[in-house]
Amino acid sequence: MGNKKLVYLGIAIFLVIVTLPFWFNRGKAAPAPELVLTAKAKEAKECVRSKEYMAKDHMRVLDKWRHAVVRNAERIYVNPQGKEYAMSLSNTCLDCHSNKAEFCDRCHNYASVRPYCWDCHIDNPKETK
Repeated sequence: MGNKKLVYLGIAIFLVIVTLPFWFNRGKAAPAPELVLTAKAKEAKECVRSKEYMAKDHMRVLDKWRHAVVRNAERIYVNPQGKEYAMSLSNTCLDCHSNKAEFCDRCHNYASVRPYCWDCHIDNPKETK
C-alpha cells in the first residue's frame, strides 16, 4: 500500500510537467498581424468579396477558381453583387496585393500554413492572354 502514494505523486508530477507550457503561456497569444495593403488596394476599397469573407475563406475562393479554370475553362467570376473579375491569382489578386511579404506571408506565417500557390505562381508575373 505504500506504493500507492508514490504512484499518485508520480501522476501528479507528470500532469504538472505536461501542462506547464499551457499554464506558462496562458493569455500570451500573439495578436493577429495587421495587413499592409498596396495603394491600389486601398484605392479600390473592395475585393472580390467582402474583407471579412476573404480573411476567412480566401483559400476556398482560390480553390474554386482553380477548379473552374483548369477543369471547366471558365475564366470569369461573378461575385454576389454581380461584378465580374478574371479568375487569376497573378492578375486579379496580386494586382492589388502585390507585396507578398507584407500581405500573404504575414498571415500564413502567423497561422503556420504553407500554401502551395507559389509552387506554380511567381510573385507578380502579369500574365498575358
